[in-house]
Amino acid sequence: MKILGISCLYHDSAAVIYSNGEFIAAAQEERFTRIKHDSSFPINAIKFCLREASFSLQEIDTISFYDKPLLKFERIIETHISMAPKGLASFVKSMPIWMKEKMFFKKLLKDNLKKVGKINWKHTKLLFPEHHLSHGASAYYPSGFDEAAILTVDGVGEWATTSISKGCRNEITVLKEINFPHSVGLLYSSFTSFLGFKVNSGEYKLMGLAPYGDKNSKRTQKFLQLIKSDIISIKSDGSFQLNLEYFTFTYSNKTCNYKKWTKLFGLKKVELNSELTQPYCDLALAIQIVTEEVMLGLVKQAKILTNSKNICLAGGVALNCVMNGVVQRSGYFENVFIQPASGDAGGALGAALATHHIYFNQVKRGSYSVFLGPSFSNQEIQETLDSLNANYSKSKNIYTETAKFINDQKVIGWFQGSMEFGPRALGNRSILGDPRGVNMQNHINLKIKFREGFRPFAPSVIRDDVSKYFEYNGESPYMLLVHNVRGDFHIDDKAQSITAKLASKRCDFPAITHVNKSARIQTVTELDNPRYYALLNAFKEKSGCSIVVNTSFNIRGEPIVCNPYDAYRCFMETDIDVLVIGDFILLKEHQPHWVKTKKNYKLH
Repeated sequence: MKILGISCLYHDSAAVIYSNGEFIAAAQEERFTRIKHDSSFPINAIKFCLREASFSLQEIDTISFYDKPLLKFERIIETHISMAPKGLASFVKSMPIWMKEKMFFKKLLKDNLKKVGKINWKHTKLLFPEHHLSHGASAYYPSGFDEAAILTVDGVGEWATTSISKGCRNEITVLKEINFPHSVGLLYSSFTSFLGFKVNSGEYKLMGLAPYGDKNSKRTQKFLQLIKSDIISIKSDGSFQLNLEYFTFTYSNKTCNYKKWTKLFGLKKVELNSELTQPYCDLALAIQIVTEEVMLGLVKQAKILTNSKNICLAGGVALNCVMNGVVQRSGYFENVFIQPASGDAGGALGAALATHHIYFNQVKRGSYSVFLGPSFSNQEIQETLDSLNANYSKSKNIYTETAKFINDQKVIGWFQGSMEFGPRALGNRSILGDPRGVNMQNHINLKIKFREGFRPFAPSVIRDDVSKYFEYNGESPYMLLVHNVRGDFHIDDKAQSITAKLASKRCDFPAITHVNKSARIQTVTELDNPRYYALLNAFKEKSGCSIVVNTSFNIRGEPIVCNPYDAYRCFMETDIDVLVIGDFILLKEHQPHWVKTKKNYKLH
């Protein structure tokens, strides 16, 4: 059984091939087009998946799309009618797009697939599982659990924004739903927008900013009270309702009524990339706390409804790794599995899995790897480097040489094996550094990633050593859990201002320790990723430290690098010191002159 899963047209388009119970390939369209969060039909991703699987399009048995476009169209029509005359202009503007692309999606899909190859529609089925089923399936089926509670929380699917389901063997049964317009995802995105970040990408920034707030200040407590009294009503059964007077997403492209928010909080909306002061940090902390409270209520309700010891999380809100750590520590469930591609890209995975397990009633399997994207041989890498007139050497021991560079405080572009699927770089398309470096976080943020200085970096740590450094002793292979650095590594910190907090050391590992002494942990085993594990071991032997800084190999505003050219370009247009690609090492000072393809990556 050969299944092609597709997600597209909203954000983070992707494609996967699932054959006979195994993932063969998966990739996001953005990695090929170099357009971050690309929503277009994933022609390039589909072509890659078919090449990787050695299938033609004619051999595909089923194409499964991750939601029901007509049901979503119904929700948009009903919402606009209920809000009339508000939003008439945006409704009129969006209708031609819906009528042309999404209302007649089957035609759009078939027309685009013609660009890939021939297909026999008498042989190939076309299926449309619901959005939240796709999300839930993406987490439950790879989890390895025979039964589990499934909690899916995002902005909105067709109607559902929140769903609690029960997975049992092959079946998924929906037990409770909360429908649009009441949405935790849209609530969090509204605060993302109000704080000057871009919706559908800036939520990570909001999460990173929150720890700079002061939980004990009167202002933060006031913000908490205002959010829960005026913006969201949280019920004892885990449900919630938004006060729609404060939101505009039901009738416009904007998320919230900025004038009402300004009056409520006494703060003006932050302009994009403006400097953030303490009151805004306190507001970021307040909405993070409220989001965690809502999610804990939902998790508790999922326990009551399912009586399971296992829970699976999916949907965009499940990428809030601070919240995930809170859920794990709550003790409601013994085992927590979070889909690493929890956003819409992961819907392509879920659509394929739901088709295989539910529609075709095939045996449930639990194995899963995120390393499903393009890979390149040493010969292919060398051909690219030669075409660029790059200067390189082939390493006899890539791990010990790279470990020495890291120990010498060099920043490494690390390009190995198959590209990761999902938003996280997990050791194959990563920028690496020494976590002990006092200036490492600021240097990578400002000179390499060209992004806000307050944003933290994750530690990759050898799994067997995780409890030596963190208040945690478990698995976290997908960098989706936040836990505290152990107290014996803390350094007393009297910094008060945001600037002072950024400059303070805080901990023996300042490059991976956030301002509140927490870290977004990635555990690494030899089974997970042999090459990356070998590098961590080599660094441990060299330095006595089992941790490296790991951030995604890309520049702000661009997707993670996909191929050797992308890697070399990123290397040459940033202050990365060393590029380690396959078995080759490239030093910045030995490279020929490079003309930047972009004039300015700076914050603007």
